[in-house]
Amino acid sequence: MRIVRQAALVIVFVTLAILLISCSSSTPNTVSAEKPSVTPATEVKLPSLYTGKACFSRMVDSAQRWQADAMPVQLESEVNDESTGQDGKATVWRARFASPSRQQLRTFTCSGSRLAGAAPFGVTGSVESPFPPHAIVQVFQPTYLLVDSDKAFTTAQAHGGAALMKDDPKQPVYYFATLDTKSGGVHWFVSYGKSMDVTDGIGVIDASTGKYLQATGPRH
Repeated sequence: MRIVRQAALVIVFVTLAILLISCSSSTPNTVSAEKPSVTPATEVKLPSLYTGKACFSRMVDSAQRWQADAMPVQLESEVNDESTGQDGKATVWRARFASPSRQQLRTFTCSGSRLAGAAPFGVTGSVESPFPPHAIVQVFQPTYLLVDSDKAFTTAQAHGGAALMKDDPKQPVYYFATLDTKSGGVHWFVSYGKSMDVTDGIGVIDASTGKYLQATGPRH
């Protein structure tokens, strides 16, 4: 009987060992719960609108890093699909500078535009170009430009500009600042059109005092 019991115990142990080996070697069925992929929303980069002085000061800094004696010749805005120029703001401004010591000109652009093909965001400079032969390049001190383009716009509006804009709420407005050789001061030209040539009227404002000076027509 003792032999029978021992044989039975051996069978039980062997059976348990087989079951344990079988369980450890088998791979349990698992379900992988994959998280659905989430596509991040595309970031929309909006354009930045600047007044003339806001861009002008940045371009002056860049120009004087180019040449220490660089002085502004003119400042102008750009009318595009992002801004009509109303309220004295634009996404792109350009300023031309002259270096008298080197007799070279260079244009700097201050851009907040996001349009395809527009000037890169920030301040960039063009290649240098020599002074035109026999031409007198008129420069002015940056400190002469005290009145910003938004103030020039308000003044122009009060002197006939509002009437020009009444029939067209999307009337483009272009800004141009340069030295007036007769008075020796810097003038803002607020053109109710896309340029100084394509315009319905131009208001001239003293860029140092903000005083309204006169109205004029397109340049020819």
